[in-house]
Amino acid sequence: MERHNQHNLEILAPAGSQEALEAAVRSGATAVYLGGSAFSARASAHNFDNPALKTAVEYCHARGVTVHLAVNTILMQEELEPALRFIQYACSLPVDAVIIQDLGLLFLLRLCAPDLPLHASTQMSIHSPAGAKLMAQAGIERVVLSRELSLPEIQEIAAATPVQLEHFVHGALCMSVSGQCYFSSMLGSRSGNRGSCAQPCRLPFASQGGTGYDLSLKDLTMIHRIEELSQAGVTSCKIEGRMKRPEYVAAASTACRIAAAGEEIPAELSHNLNAVFSRSGFTTGYPDGALGRDMFGTRRKEDVTGATNEVFSKLKGLYKDERQSIPVHMHLEILEHQPICLTVCDEEDHTASVEGPIPEAARNRAIDEERCRDQLQKTGGTPCFVSSFSSHIAPGLSIPISALNQLRRQALDDLLHQREHRPRIPFVLGEIPAANTHKAKQPMALRARFAKVEQAGNIPQEANCCELLYVPLHTKPKVLGTLLDRGFPLALEMPRGMFGREQSVRHQLETAVKLGISQVWAGNLGSVAVAKELGLIIHGGFSLNVTNTAAAQWLDELGVTDTELSLELTLAQCKAIGGGLPRGIICYGRLPLMLCRNCPAANAPGGCRDCAARGGSREPLLTDRKGVDFPIQCVGSCSEVLNSVPLSLSDRMGEVTNLDFGVFRFTVENPVETVEIFQRFHAGEKLTKPYTRGLFYRGLESWKVEN
Repeated sequence: MERHNQHNLEILAPAGSQEALEAAVRSGATAVYLGGSAFSARASAHNFDNPALKTAVEYCHARGVTVHLAVNTILMQEELEPALRFIQYACSLPVDAVIIQDLGLLFLLRLCAPDLPLHASTQMSIHSPAGAKLMAQAGIERVVLSRELSLPEIQEIAAATPVQLEHFVHGALCMSVSGQCYFSSMLGSRSGNRGSCAQPCRLPFASQGGTGYDLSLKDLTMIHRIEELSQAGVTSCKIEGRMKRPEYVAAASTACRIAAAGEEIPAELSHNLNAVFSRSGFTTGYPDGALGRDMFGTRRKEDVTGATNEVFSKLKGLYKDERQSIPVHMHLEILEHQPICLTVCDEEDHTASVEGPIPEAARNRAIDEERCRDQLQKTGGTPCFVSSFSSHIAPGLSIPISALNQLRRQALDDLLHQREHRPRIPFVLGEIPAANTHKAKQPMALRARFAKVEQAGNIPQEANCCELLYVPLHTKPKVLGTLLDRGFPLALEMPRGMFGREQSVRHQLETAVKLGISQVWAGNLGSVAVAKELGLIIHGGFSLNVTNTAAAQWLDELGVTDTELSLELTLAQCKAIGGGLPRGIICYGRLPLMLCRNCPAANAPGGCRDCAARGGSREPLLTDRKGVDFPIQCVGSCSEVLNSVPLSLSDRMGEVTNLDFGVFRFTVENPVETVEIFQRFHAGEKLTKPYTRGLFYRGLESWKVEN
């Protein structure tokens, strides 16, 4: 008999294949998440084509399990219509929710299918109360929170908004905040925002005093502390792992089910779950707010060899048989001169009635209620169990036991078939905002961003050519006043990672407003929401991941003044995005490859204490296995891993067309280098030092979308 967990927590399991799906359902998951053949953030999982998706949805619904469809990648302009048609098909099944990342898809789905439940993917980088509230206002039913949040920070978000909160309870941790990693795309054209991450972070990258694998974190586990997640306001506990084996899915789902019921997880199950996959053990660093060296780990030999055939064999036993989780009521009628009738109903008002042969007069022992009940309760092999039984049996009659068995099979088959099918979700495919409709202002304006306070205090006069300068939010009021006196138009760069600092950020902005600064750069939806509350002029950042016209239109309607486009577009794709929202690109600078809450430089015995940002003597670096250095810079409560060389279009600006502005992003440059860069761009000359063109010409790997 099924035990319900005490807080009605959803146990959400990964399903990267049909076997993993069955493992999840039979092990007690109350929901699964899976992807189709395209537009999923786990492109290398087996995933489900359309017929397989239909089968999966019917299988889950018959067993009372909900299905969340992951369409959680950024979408290029030409992919919007295929993605919508795929979701239209999913609505016909229907799936129970769609997980999304792309802002354009959010904009269009609210028009096409207003009744479709939408979940904001963790790829949307929601980690603040204002961000969660904005999602609720946009029609999002649930937010999958960033994994880097502490329990008190989750609780703060839960207290601020009625939106459902989903959080990871077990599985791999990326070094970067999800949706803010461009490492794989910049190094190899395989985008984590497109489900094709090559996981370069698991390769050797060494910071000073680190272990040599300073971008690799241990896996998270909070299964034993699932009660704490519930108390913090989490309504769905998500298991990471659509690329993992079914045995892993079964072990994690079973452990979560047991923990959610308030019971102790058996020692053998805990051991086998740890054995099937880990990286130097597990961590609870993020939920505990305990960052630093203890969170780092790699996949060691002993982690691999622990997953023995014996372990896998035992875990297979967890999902070998159907799990009887659906309570049903049975009513049996055996009356003289009438066909036997068995009626079965579930708690969702599905009812199945089937008839059998006409009973005969008993020659020896007459059939009775006890015998019938004992026989009909044998529901093994189905997901149903008899929770109650009633009967109306006339005396002195006899029926074959085989007839009862046949009635039971037919009635349960009919009931499950009814449970498989639900009303489709209405979907009307409307007009998609067109490409190539934008008319940029001429000539293209320039802007410059300075990462450090000392840079901001030493801005060269060459920056007078810029229509706007971005300086850090924490720049001292005295420096801001000096820059304003010099005639520089300023905007404050809000942190991409606020993580518990929303109120502090709000107060800093209010101080800046008193100085006469009314413009901000916002690279996170939470930042956009705070700036909007304060009535500021909002310039969207590259990290909003705008890749199509509909996304630009959503930001326009939200009240954003203009936006940088995604780092993952080619120049041709940038040019083609339509709509009226002014847009620009980064045309110079070391691109931020990762946004990290746990700094890679913290994987050293002294942590970050020697970092220049904390008063130390050095600027931290990561060095890869080929000896290439990647600078690390602190930005608010997070750090950014920068590319080893800057992006530069200094000699190619004539090829940058139909864009309203270009941005110089200064990070590690000294004043002399900054002046030289301005001069090179004005002269149309190449840089004298190594540089990259980013993805502006080579682009990303593309989805193969079936027609």
